[in-house]
Amino acid sequence: MSDDQTRVQEFFTARAADWDSRFPDDGPAYAAAVAELGLREGDRVLDAGCGTGRALPPLRAAVGPSGVVLGADLTPAMLREAVRAGRHRDGALLLTDVAALPLRSHSLDAVFGAGLISHLASPAENLRELARVVRPGGVLALFHPIGRAALAARHGRALTPDDLRAEPNLRPLLAGSGWRMTSYVDEDSRFLALAVRQD
Repeated sequence: MSDDQTRVQEFFTARAADWDSRFPDDGPAYAAAVAELGLREGDRVLDAGCGTGRALPPLRAAVGPSGVVLGADLTPAMLREAVRAGRHRDGALLLTDVAALPLRSHSLDAVFGAGLISHLASPAENLRELARVVRPGGVLALFHPIGRAALAARHGRALTPDDLRAEPNLRPLLAGSGWRMTSYVDEDSRFLALAVRQD
């Protein structure tokens, strides 16, 4: 396991047990972000870096019983919390790194990534891997239940120009990784960037 993977696992293992109780009011924000994906009955969707699986219920509701919902995470403790919360009933859980997904190319219609991009070891390479598993025309949502400024304030730091989620940085990063950004919202109440998989 790489040092980056170990750091991510250590960070989230230490926080898994009380993760949901620390952020109890995020449910509506997750549901609203999932709605923006435009999923249809029968679609196949991945929650990349799913953590405790908070996006899985709205993703399942969006694709219905005939759809496929997968939740992938690198940290066993987070997946255990997803099971404890009963969210494994809404999607299959995969213990895997989003840098090397055990999925066929073009096998998905969409990817949802909450809080994902700041934990990617190689953002361009990792976003290319997400593009690999999504069909051309499929959708990617990079989401956080609070905006960049609010998140920085929560952590007691200032926003910096090199923040990957800043639009001038994120747009070319996505474009170089097989995605075209179609929408960008960064408000105190949420961050949501949508992109379409290029041919």
